[in-house]
Amino acid sequence: MDVDLRKVRYFVAVAEELHFGRAAERLHIAQPVLSRQIRALEDELKVLLFVRTKRATELTEAGRQLLEDGRPLLAAAEAARVRVVQAARPAGTFTIGFMPGITVTTAVRAFTKQYPELTIELLRTSWHDQVEVLRDGRADVSIVRLPIDQQGLTVRPLFEESRVVMLPTDHRLAGKPSLRISDLADEHLLQDPDAVPEWRDIAVELRERRPGRVPVFHNVEEKLEHVAAGNGISVLPLSTASFYTRPDVVAVPIEDIGPNHVCLAWSAGRRARTIHDFAEIAIGLTWST
Repeated sequence: MDVDLRKVRYFVAVAEELHFGRAAERLHIAQPVLSRQIRALEDELKVLLFVRTKRATELTEAGRQLLEDGRPLLAAAEAARVRVVQAARPAGTFTIGFMPGITVTTAVRAFTKQYPELTIELLRTSWHDQVEVLRDGRADVSIVRLPIDQQGLTVRPLFEESRVVMLPTDHRLAGKPSLRISDLADEHLLQDPDAVPEWRDIAVELRERRPGRVPVFHNVEEKLEHVAAGNGISVLPLSTASFYTRPDVVAVPIEDIGPNHVCLAWSAGRRARTIHDFAEIAIGLTWST
């Protein structure tokens, strides 16, 4: 019998979360679909992998064994895919990923002077794929915004910048010169609360266990459309907010919130001289925000 790696990936997500709802969110699929896939895997293996009650989801002995074997199986498959993608890329290219609002021109010019024979490619990333472009081999390095999953990566700090809250122009707080995070306690945050722990800790909707829906955003433009429509607020780095100005949304500084940390990241297993040299250049720059 062939093992379906997709089902194994679904299983590992549920086994790590021990909660079908959270695992479905993590995988960006509907919970009923995930439940059907797990039942299909159990039918194929002819074993019970989970014991589900009203209170908890627990692994069986067979489930614990599959989790132990499944993680390295998925890692090996991913490593093979990365090697194939990297082998397919044209020789003599170096790809730099970067997040919206970050200007990489100075670093690229300095690197090009050092390696004039290389073709430098730039890859715009998002919150959802700024790390994935390293894991799947699309980029050699990526300039990322924390927090990220740093497992398997080398991460070096570059700079930090202040953050602002994005509000529709008719919002009650839109005309304020600055705000404190407590002013936003009653608002709905259109992003992962863990990305803004200062808000998460005082948010009324989380305290009352009534979190509003957060759509999946593929870019900043989509997020700002929801802000402009009055569906909630968003906290962004200042440079991103400045880059995506529009007449129906305003950026207001937040006085008591931590800065956004920008770092350079690459796969820990990569030892290429070009990566080391680009890192030296990027770390040595004075970045403008």
